[in-house]
Amino acid sequence: MIDYPGARRFKPMSEINIVPYVDVMLVLLVVFMVTVPLIQQGVEIDLPEAAAETLADDPETEPLIVSVDRHGRYFINRGEYANRPISAAVLTQQIQAIVAATAGSPVYVRGDRNTDYGHVMTAMILLQRAGAGQIGLVTQPPGR
Repeated sequence: MIDYPGARRFKPMSEINIVPYVDVMLVLLVVFMVTVPLIQQGVEIDLPEAAAETLADDPETEPLIVSVDRHGRYFINRGEYANRPISAAVLTQQIQAIVAATAGSPVYVRGDRNTDYGHVMTAMILLQRAGAGQIGLVTQPPGR
């Protein structure tokens, strides 16, 4: 390389400019902070009140929860139909698949206080026929 008088030599810069990365991370943080509360969904159930003992949760096993809303529609918290209304026939298929895959997992029924008792009993019978061992009913503590 020929050196000309007055020509400046540039050295390669070996530093990383992290400002753009910090900007991107802050934008992602804001996006996640806004969307996470929107992602959490569930079935709106007005649980009956009862002064019952709280069961100890096992953090290693996610319970199977079958919900019955005030209109008698069935919901399940796992599988391809999670938190979507399903028929009793589809509920039976989903329960059988989940109970077979996760034997010993706790099973709970959440029934709306304004639903017909027959719908809750149907859910419990379907769970029993699918092979669920112990079935618990979910209530709400008094005063909530």
